[in-house]
Amino acid sequence: MTAKKMLRIASFVMLIAIAVPASAGSIVPVSAYANSASKTEDPRAQQLLQRLQEIKAMNKSELTRTEKKDLRKEVKEIRKEMKSTSKGVYLSVGAIIIIILLLILIL
Repeated sequence: MTAKKMLRIASFVMLIAIAVPASAGSIVPVSAYANSASKTEDPRAQQLLQRLQEIKAMNKSELTRTEKKDLRKEVKEIRKEMKSTSKGVYLSVGAIIIIILLLILIL
C-alpha cells in the first residue's frame, strides 16, 4: 500500500473513532416514550403510553407492597411490548465496526 492510501485509511478510521462515541450518547430515556405519545400512529402503542402515564401519575404511597410489585411487573411488560413492536433497524457497535472494516478492505 502506498503512503497516500494509508493516510486516507487512517483519517477515515479517526473520523469513525470520533463519530461513533458521539452517536452512542444519543440514547433515548424511557420517559421520552411518554412525550412521544402524539407522534405514534399505532393505537396499541398509544394505549400503552397512556397506561404508563397513568401509572406514573399514581400516588404509590397508599398502595400495598403487592400492588406496587404488580405495577412494576406491568411497567416491565409494557416496556418489553413497546420494544418488540417498535419499528426500526438497530446496529450494534460491533456490526458497525465490521461493516467499516469490510468497506476499508474493499476500497
